[in-house]
Parts: sequence; C-alpha cells; structure tokens
Amino acid sequence: MSEVQNELEREQAFLVGARAQLRRMRELAQSLDAAKASDAGSAEALGAVLARRVASLQDDPRTTVFFGRIDLAEGAEGAEDTDLGESFHIGRRHITDDAGDPVVVDWRAPVSGAFYRASAADPMGVVRRRRFGVDHGRLTAFEDELLTGRTDAGPPGSPTTGSAERGSSALLAAEIERPRMGPMRDIVSTIQPEQDEIVRSDLGVTICVQGAPGTGKTAVGLHRAAWLLYSFRSRLERSGVLVIGPNRAFLDHIGAVLPALGEVRVEHSTIESLLDHGPVRASEPTAVAMLKGDPRLARVLERAVWNRIKRPEAPLVVPRGVRKWRLPAAEVAGILDELRRRDVRYGTARDLLPQRLAHHVLLEMERSGEITDDRVQDAVARSAPMRAYVKSLWPALDPAAVLHGLFADPARLADAADGILDDDEQRLLTWQKPVRSTSAARWTPADMALLDEIGDRLGRGRSHGHVVLDEAQDLSPMQLRAVGRRAGSGSLTVLGDIAQGTTPWSTSSWTAAMAHLGKQEHDLVGAPRSVRENAGRLEVRAVSGDQLHRAIGFAVVRAAREPGSVGVIAPDALVEALSADLAALGIAHRRLDRAHPEQGDDDDHQVELVPATVAKGLEFDRTVVVEPAAIAAAEPDARTGLRRLYVVLTRAVSETTIVHSRPLPAALGPAPTAD
Repeated sequence: MSEVQNELEREQAFLVGARAQLRRMRELAQSLDAAKASDAGSAEALGAVLARRVASLQDDPRTTVFFGRIDLAEGAEGAEDTDLGESFHIGRRHITDDAGDPVVVDWRAPVSGAFYRASAADPMGVVRRRRFGVDHGRLTAFEDELLTGRTDAGPPGSPTTGSAERGSSALLAAEIERPRMGPMRDIVSTIQPEQDEIVRSDLGVTICVQGAPGTGKTAVGLHRAAWLLYSFRSRLERSGVLVIGPNRAFLDHIGAVLPALGEVRVEHSTIESLLDHGPVRASEPTAVAMLKGDPRLARVLERAVWNRIKRPEAPLVVPRGVRKWRLPAAEVAGILDELRRRDVRYGTARDLLPQRLAHHVLLEMERSGEITDDRVQDAVARSAPMRAYVKSLWPALDPAAVLHGLFADPARLADAADGILDDDEQRLLTWQKPVRSTSAARWTPADMALLDEIGDRLGRGRSHGHVVLDEAQDLSPMQLRAVGRRAGSGSLTVLGDIAQGTTPWSTSSWTAAMAHLGKQEHDLVGAPRSVRENAGRLEVRAVSGDQLHRAIGFAVVRAAREPGSVGVIAPDALVEALSADLAALGIAHRRLDRAHPEQGDDDDHQVELVPATVAKGLEFDRTVVVEPAAIAAAEPDARTGLRRLYVVLTRAVSETTIVHSRPLPAALGPAPTAD
C-alpha cells in the first residue's frame, strides 16, 4: 500500500473519530433536562437554548465534519494557543473530545483564517494546507499545498494528490463545479481569500457588495452572517440577525445554508412580509408606485403626522381639592413647541406631554405656597382633565388613519406636501373615489412602505444587530428606508447588481441606495470574479409555434439526463400550461410560483419550473429558457424587460438552452446556429 493511501486511511480514521465525538456532544445536549431549572421561565429559556444546541450538532452523513487541514510551523501563533500542536482540521463546527480538547476547529475561528488566506507570499505560519475530496461522507482524496511553493509527490493522475498552485486546486475546482440539487449549499470549503476578507469584516462595518451573476454575493453575505454570529454571539443573540431576500422561492433556496453551519436562530423575510401592514387589495399605475417610492414622501409623511397636533385655544384647567389650577393657552403652546423641537418620535413626545404640563402646574402650586412632590405631579399628569386635554391637542394616531387622511383629503395632502410635491404629483396621490374608513382602503404594495414610514414616526420599532439585504438594487428609496430602520443601531451586508435591476424604481447608484438605508459610511466592494473553469454551453432552438411545447419537453428531458439541477424558466403566463406538459411527459418537477408547495411537493426535484419574475437569485446547473421575447415584453418598459431577460439568462452554471417561436429581442443579436 502506498504512503499516500496510508495517509488517506489515517485521515478517514480521524474522520470516524471526529464523528463519534460529535455524536457524543449531541447526546450530551439531548440528555440535559431543562425542567430542572429553578422556575418555569428559566426552564422555558433553557429548553430553547438546548433545542438550538441539539440542532446545531446535527451530522450530515452525506458530507464530512471537516474539509481541510492546516499544519503550522513550530512556534506559529495558532500552535502556541492550543493543545493540538501544529495540526488543525477545519470544519463547519467546533468538535471537542470528552476532555474538552478540540478535535475539529470551526471554520470561523481565528486560527482557521489561515486556511483561506495563507499564500506562499504570506504563509501566516502555515507549512501545509490540505484539502479533502468527499463522496457520500467518506474521504476519497486529499491534496496538499506546501506554502514553500512545492507539492507532495504522487503518481501522475493519482486521486489522492493534485496541483498545489494557488487557485489551481483540482479538488477545489471539483467542489465548485459539483452538480447541485435542492437548496443552496454552504461554501465553507471553497471560500477564496477575497471572499474571506469580506466574510470576516467587523460587526460595526456596513458593507455593500456589487457583483455580476455567479460571483458568489449571496454566499458571501450568508457566511458573513454566520461568522458574525460566531464572533459576536452575545450581542447578536439579543438583537438578532435578519436576512431579506427578493421572494419566497429565493428564501427557500438559501434557507439551508445557515442551519448547515449550525446557525438556526436567524430570521428570513421578503420585503413584502417585512412590510406586511395589512392586506394588499389593489395595484396602481407605475407612475403612482414610483412616486410613492420617492424619498420625498418621507418629508410629506413627517409633516402629515406632526400636522395632527392642534394649537391650544383654551387654557388647561386641572381641579385639585377645592382649587382649580390653570395654564394659559400661550404657555401650553410653548410646551408643545418645545416637545416638537426635541429629536423624539410623535408617540414618545405625546407620552411626555402630560408630565411636562403637570410640571408647570406644580410650579404654579409652589408659587401659591402648596407643598408638592413627585407623587403630586404624577397624580396631576394622570388626572382625567389632563388626559382629555392632551387628547384634544395631541391625538393618538395609527399609520392607516394618517395615510387614509392624506390620500382622501386633497387639502390635507396639499398642506403636508407644500413645497415638496407639485400639483400634478399631489393629484396622482389623491384618491379619486371617496373612501370613508381605513378598513375600506384598497392599499397597494407601494403603500406598505408608506405605512411603515408613518409607524416609525409614531414610535420606534425593533432594530436588529445585523441585516443581510440581497438583491438590494430592486428596492425603492422608501423600501430601503424601511430596511435601514431594521438596522438602525446595527450594521448591514448589502448585496446586489445594478445591472440586474428589474423594477421601474431600481437604483442606479449604490451611494444613493446606501444613503436611503441610513448608512452613508460603508465599504463598497466588488464581488470576486467567478472561479469556475467550465466555460459553459449555449444552444438556441427556434421552432414553430405549434412545436414549441414539444421542443421544450425535449430540451428538459435532455438536460435532466445528466446529474444536477435543471431550471425551466418561462414567462409567468405560460407556467400553468408548461407544468401540465411536463407532467404529461412524466417529468417530476416543482413549481416555484406557489407560495407553499402542494402535499408531497416539498422534496428536492431535479427539475424546477420557474416563472421569470421569480428567477432572481436562483442558480441551476442547466436552464431551459422559454420565449425570451415574451419574458421581456411582460415588463412595464423596454429597459426593465431587457434587465429581466438578463437575469433569466444568467441563472445557469454550465448550460443554457433557449427555446423560442417568437423572434428573439434585437438586443440578443443574431441567434447562434444549433449543434
């Protein structure tokens, strides 16, 4: 047996031992009894912690608990700080033996950074970097890189050795090119130095990553969230981490990444669910939706809220005992003005008003020789006359009532929009038909961001410690403001590609977008280029209209013959008919136009049928794109139509087949000849 094979068997034995230790850790966590806590509240909290601990210690038998190893030079910093000596196996989570000594080091630990960043120019104390090949949970190969520039010897073409040139690792390339099925995978074994630099950015830093399709923006953002949760756990477990994606299909696609890394306490949301302030019952012209997304609306809404305060016309009269204490209207007006000048929200200022008025009443009492204290002030502030007076001047508001009053009353809108919106813009926003109550209001998607803005003016909402925002280029300024409020006291990882903007209000400037998010101070980085070596394949098939569905079925059957995922991306209007065609051909598939899969349809399918409007952010080994011209024509204008088509045509890793009966859009150029 060769030395290489012996070494591979030693590593396999180490893997078996590491798996046994992980199982021991999980069984120990399962054996702990939360019911033994001192009280019911503590028991509930401890139970939740233990459940998350058990979930984080699950083992996936299809892969390994480590994917790499680094050997450090004698005296290197990492070797001095641990009992492992000079060798570290790097994995998805930390594993210890029964004495508490590390067996596998979490990929996020400081010492693991050298696995991703060490180079011959800067070895970071690393003598050898080892990568492993894996098949169904067993090690099949290893590849060593000596950072002196030499590689381990081995027979030519041996599966247990490979090139050690930086960036030319055979195992690394194989892992990146490996066909995918089901949800998005983690990339902990393939993170590149440029990606690692973004991933390990400090919690206090907001980062915007601009990158073309296939550059790994989403993966980098998710892995940064995992690294932050590891490095700043005590802070982020209190404030939370939120991931925002463009649609539910995208969230399903990425939903397994963080749990696979042991992070199960992360919220996921679309912009629609984040801003769900009531039923959406109507649509509106693009011009109106764009105006509602304009950042000037924030100023209009702020005025609309504060304009609800009335100027006092009568004095405040508070009976106490046999006397009545009065504050002149002018003095009350001064107190109102003082509160409005303070940097507080409408609701907060309203809560302060009774105490401010009561304080001035107490001053009158003291000037008359009365003995007062804090209890007297509280009693005056809570008295019925005080409550009624405050309500008459500073009414309690809710967002729906404010927005309803603004759109239903041209005079009120004109007052709030004076000097901000012109007459034509005000007419666009004014409801043409009377709406007598908020319950009858037919809110649109764009109204949700306005209701959120008003809600923030009335009272502060929850702020997360970190927010990951993907496909950020598609959000309107008002939607971006809503997201920014969710990270008002935290940081953001913003991911996007301006070229993929498919909404009429999509941003053309990251500087402007980050300003709307409230993060003028940020780092703007370009996503690293794709490291895939497969140049891919494109085939274009022009067919007659009566042969279209037959040609699509043929293309899907051919694409599904090879391992890996297949995305059939079609105009939204054709999805129903195409689904029936695929079913008639016996092609099992999952439709991504449904918010919830049908019974039995939540398993992984090789073939997924994707409406064009849902394709953003998804990735497949091969795609079949149906009727590009219809995909582009379904958008409100030519610019967004071509951008939608760009998104659709960039979803494949290795092969795209275009099937069409209508002429291709001129922007695609002449169609290549099919093989």
